[in-house]
Amino acid sequence: MNSLAAYDSDKDSASDSSPNQVVSKRIRIDAAPEINTEDLSEYNYLPGVKTKEIMHNVPYQDLARPLAGPTNPFQQDVLNKNILTGFVEEHSMSDATFSTMERTYLNLGYTVNPNSQNELIGNAAKIAEYGGATIHERNTKNDVKRKRKPKGDPGDVGGYKGPWAGYVDEDEERGLSGPTEEEKAALEAALASTPAAIIKQVEVVADPGKEKSVFHGASEFDYLGRTYMHAPTDIDGVNLHGDPGSRECFIPKSLVHTWTGHTKGVNQIQFIPKTAHLILSASMDSKVKLWDVYNERKCLRTFMGHSKGVKAIDFSNDGKRFLSCSYDKWIKLWDTETGQCIRSFSTRRVPNCVTFNPGKQNIFLTGCADKKVYQFDINTGNIVQEYDQHLGAVNTVTFVDDNRRFITTSDDKTLRAWEYGIPVVIKYVAEPDMHSMPAVTLHPSHKWLACQSLDNQILIYSAKDRFKLQRKKVFKGHLIAGYACKPGFSADGRFIMSGDSEGRVWFWDWKTCKVYKKFKAHENVVMDCQWHPHESSKVATCSWDGTIKYWD
Repeated sequence: MNSLAAYDSDKDSASDSSPNQVVSKRIRIDAAPEINTEDLSEYNYLPGVKTKEIMHNVPYQDLARPLAGPTNPFQQDVLNKNILTGFVEEHSMSDATFSTMERTYLNLGYTVNPNSQNELIGNAAKIAEYGGATIHERNTKNDVKRKRKPKGDPGDVGGYKGPWAGYVDEDEERGLSGPTEEEKAALEAALASTPAAIIKQVEVVADPGKEKSVFHGASEFDYLGRTYMHAPTDIDGVNLHGDPGSRECFIPKSLVHTWTGHTKGVNQIQFIPKTAHLILSASMDSKVKLWDVYNERKCLRTFMGHSKGVKAIDFSNDGKRFLSCSYDKWIKLWDTETGQCIRSFSTRRVPNCVTFNPGKQNIFLTGCADKKVYQFDINTGNIVQEYDQHLGAVNTVTFVDDNRRFITTSDDKTLRAWEYGIPVVIKYVAEPDMHSMPAVTLHPSHKWLACQSLDNQILIYSAKDRFKLQRKKVFKGHLIAGYACKPGFSADGRFIMSGDSEGRVWFWDWKTCKVYKKFKAHENVVMDCQWHPHESSKVATCSWDGTIKYWD
């Protein structure tokens, strides 16, 4: 290149000597980046906070150094650091080995050092006692096995003991027949020092024949000789002898009256059939009370005969008699007008429900805690049939299909249909997602069953041949888990209602299954709600707060 630059013609050399000659300079291009050539060991470089570019390689110790102040005295410099906080050594161990070492340490107090398989760490005394064996390798040579007695000759029927032979070191004199003489003497001494009243209170059973009732009114008869149970005729706008459901129903809005008199929670209420001018209540204070719905709305009669809380009640078709079942294991038949106890029945089991046969008023059925349904004849007082198929306590008994069949629900989370008088299940309903249904109500049209399920919803089953679940008709929103809150229907079947555990009453539309209304009714769980069959918007509710309320 230099020789080419020096080569030139004479003409060109002559022109170069002119004063206007322009000299061009070549641009020098250097592709290497600019670096700092100073020795980094001579000074400590601390980049600033706003530094975005570093012109030289900075040691890691300088990058991790604080901006101001002394270095961290607790910082440990690890040479082979593979995580932020230090160095982790890779170690492979099977799940079975780890489980064995863990169980050995938890049970024996020592284990194998994972870093050295030949070293034991932990309780030195236990290591010496068990010889360093793991939980699966414990030395059982020192365990003394108990010796069994001879089994005997199988040919000797009376002397052959077989696998039931005892051990050699057992006390042959005591055997397995019962307590020793010392234990019997101690028991007799304890019974002798116990008062007789306390022994009698171990199991309180109501004595039949000691029932009584109290009339709270001024007179049982009026000036015309009619009893206090006679339906009033001076009520405007209400036909107590009309057909239920003939009037269009509406949701109640306000509280009309509160009946107080029970000292404990009320389990169930029921209007007297046909006229519904009286209402019967069963309470946990072992009493049954009859209340006036119209006129003065006071308590008319109290029935006393149970020694424990009354679980359920049921009127006969004419309302002249009713049944009550209690936790004292007795079922009693009462005369509604006179208050006399006609007959007492018992199965020696706690009855959960009781219901008359609507077609045969001398027969009633009761579901008990011993998984059975008993059929009683009132005239003889005897059990004429037993229905034994459930695997849990029977909660409800409901007659369907013109009283030819009945439905039972139980704590075994099943629903079973029976032919009346035949102890054979004709329909068995059980699903994996089913819950117990402790309360059942029949629709006014007698075509549907409303079952209160403990998963906080009301399920609808057909009350005809197939007893099929109507999956599109589900009423939910309320909270009743753990309580047998009985649902109710309006007289025309347009609305379905139920109480909940928070003291509220819920109303749903029967066709759309949507919540129509809810309001706070009681301070405790609402156990039952009944719609007046002849009033368009009158509803009675009962609760465990001991009150019965009437809404309009």
